[in-house]
Amino acid sequence: MNIKGFRRMLLGEKMPDKNDPEYKERYERDVNAGRKFAKATRIDKAAAKVQGFANMHRTLFLVIIFTFVLGGLAWNIYRLTVMYHHQPSTRTATEVQDSVLRERHRNVVVPRHPETGIEAKHIHGPQQSNANEKNNNAEESRQQMYNEQSDKM
Repeated sequence: MNIKGFRRMLLGEKMPDKNDPEYKERYERDVNAGRKFAKATRIDKAAAKVQGFANMHRTLFLVIIFTFVLGGLAWNIYRLTVMYHHQPSTRTATEVQDSVLRERHRNVVVPRHPETGIEAKHIHGPQQSNANEKNNNAEESRQQMYNEQSDKM
């Protein structure tokens, strides 16, 4: 792009006048296209009704318009204050990983032995012998039941 193109892009072109013969045809074509679109979408009739209401009830019309403007401004200020006060706490990656691991650990399901229904935990110290005795007792009772059933047959 040359210097003239940059200047035109930064400063813009001179605003065409509707009576200028150079732009008159383009201006009339754009106006006709706008009128055709407004007529097709019936915006022209809606605008005429709003204009008629504004002419008949000037004060009420201004009150309605400024109520919308001030309501929008108040809503924007409200949303800004809510978002300003709702700043989430920043957490490091280590804190996030710790919380994920803690949550996973909390949700761990302890597996149970399919036959006895006893929880299969890691047992340390003197409790291990008690657990082994319980398992042995359960095993012995199953053996006895099996033997009794096979004797009956």
